[in-house]
Amino acid sequence: MESFTISVPEAVLEDLRRRLARTRWPDDGAGWEYGTALSYMKDLARYWEHSYDWRAHEAELNRFAQFRTEVGGTGIHFVHERGRGPDPVPLLLLHGWPDSFYRYHRAIPLLAGSFDVVVPSIPGHGFSDRKAMTTAETADIFAGLMEELGYERFIAAGGDAGTLIAQSLAERHTEALIGIHLTDVGYPDPSTDFSTLTEPEVAFADYIRGWWMSEGAFNIIQSTKPRSLAYGLADSPAGLAAWIMSFMASGTTGEEVEARIGRDDLLTNITIYWVTETIASSVRRYYLDTHAAAGPWRRTSVPAAVAHPPRDAPLPREWAERRVNLVRFTELSRGGHFAAWEEPELYAEDLRAFANELQRL
Repeated sequence: MESFTISVPEAVLEDLRRRLARTRWPDDGAGWEYGTALSYMKDLARYWEHSYDWRAHEAELNRFAQFRTEVGGTGIHFVHERGRGPDPVPLLLLHGWPDSFYRYHRAIPLLAGSFDVVVPSIPGHGFSDRKAMTTAETADIFAGLMEELGYERFIAAGGDAGTLIAQSLAERHTEALIGIHLTDVGYPDPSTDFSTLTEPEVAFADYIRGWWMSEGAFNIIQSTKPRSLAYGLADSPAGLAAWIMSFMASGTTGEEVEARIGRDDLLTNITIYWVTETIASSVRRYYLDTHAAAGPWRRTSVPAAVAHPPRDAPLPREWAERRVNLVRFTELSRGGHFAAWEEPELYAEDLRAFANELQRL
């Protein structure tokens, strides 16, 4: 295990700016209904090239204690901020796609008072090895990481792919989990017995079906032809940003997302993908999961909390109870799919409350 400092070579940043300056733009001037709007992308790329300061954000990230280690033959990057309280609880924070460990940069300082906070980069993402893995393999790697850090039991928390990894940890390493904290709990799919669903769950399923039809292109492509997509994303920073922003702005616009998260934060996340050259391995994970020999869904006994943000899919409590051993369900007053990033205070408050409830179980 070695200390790690982010230090991107200047040549990489100069190459990024040159590529942005030479972008060949499409001539489609339509708005967000066709994907990332051309006018927005031109403005974002101009800002990225001329005004965005990676070095300032690199220095901000390097304030966190960061490390790299090898688990099961895979190099893993992670933040490890030890708690300041008398008996901090180990907490593993799990990101998804197209975010990164950066999803939690605002929440880490708020959580470090009560927890030993561990925030790894998923294999194939960020500063971990460029090695795509299935969700189950990733769960095993992170269980090994926590064991290497000396944590026999811990809370796992996440959203998006982080939800899937946390649930896989609960299934495959039940004895190591104190609890899991999620902002989503999966969605109805062809394996769901719709005859058993309540009316709110049916409405939820209808919403999800419509969402996949209007916003799910990324999942279909990444689950079937990730390499074909990766050629363009690995070569063009504007193309990479447009693809990521298309998902970040799902159902809304980039301007609205910037109002909640901030332009510099969005670009820092995108720049992490660019400078680490991990976009290909990150999207390949979808293919591996789709083609993995997965068993039937299994609800575990691990205590679970769900903090549902209002800008995300309208999740009914009944569906959460169906998926996990629910002991806490919170309707957050603000936030969306990236709740820990958008509303770190609300997110940290709910995680602390869940940890307190676990002590009474």
